[in-house]
Amino acid sequence: MKRRWLLPLIAASAAVAIWSGWVGLGGLCGFGPVNLLPGIAGGFTVNTAITLPIGVEAYAAFALGAWMSPASPARARRFAMWSALGALAYGMAGQVAYHLLSAAHVGAAPWPVVVVVSCMPVAVLGFAAALTHLLAGGERGRDSSASDSAPPGAVPATGPASLTAFIPPYSEMQERQHISAATAKKMRKELLRFVRRIEAELDFPALATSAAGESGRGAPRSPSAPAALNGSAHG
Repeated sequence: MKRRWLLPLIAASAAVAIWSGWVGLGGLCGFGPVNLLPGIAGGFTVNTAITLPIGVEAYAAFALGAWMSPASPARARRFAMWSALGALAYGMAGQVAYHLLSAAHVGAAPWPVVVVVSCMPVAVLGFAAALTHLLAGGERGRDSSASDSAPPGAVPATGPASLTAFIPPYSEMQERQHISAATAKKMRKELLRFVRRIEAELDFPALATSAAGESGRGAPRSPSAPAALNGSAHG
């Protein structure tokens, strides 16, 4: 039975406690009403204490999502894991600090607490930007670095090492064209000679053909034979 309807209830109760704790701690650390646009819009005032719960808890949720997503690059998931755990630990420490100060009826937080809380918005911005870049460019950067490290004359692993790989074995030619084994061997030999001549003229990096390749035995079966085979004469 799905119980996802409980998640909004849990989130709402946690949000109230987290919001009040961070806003209260912000007030003890010097956060408060600030005129954001002096000389432009004098009445536009915001209590900067609300930036604390929005920043750290939103980043914790963002990092948790990147950590749990299998689509995230490995480097981004590792960064998200550690930063999510750090953000959650930081949030718990903030709640503990506020309630201890509030229970002791302290009017202003000690300076070490003020320093740590004041640095939080900048730190969250940096971590969020770093994680966003890792998620957006991690795989692309790894792919481009792998292609840059390849030697200039390297043949792609997905491509054929020689054009002769497209020539089917003589047994397949015999079966498709309904010809004798001798005729199929002769036809394949002529095709190999023709293809090698093209490779020599184009300076194609062909591999040396083994004796098995010459006879057509053990050669890889091609999904589609050359078009020339379809129009060849039956023997």
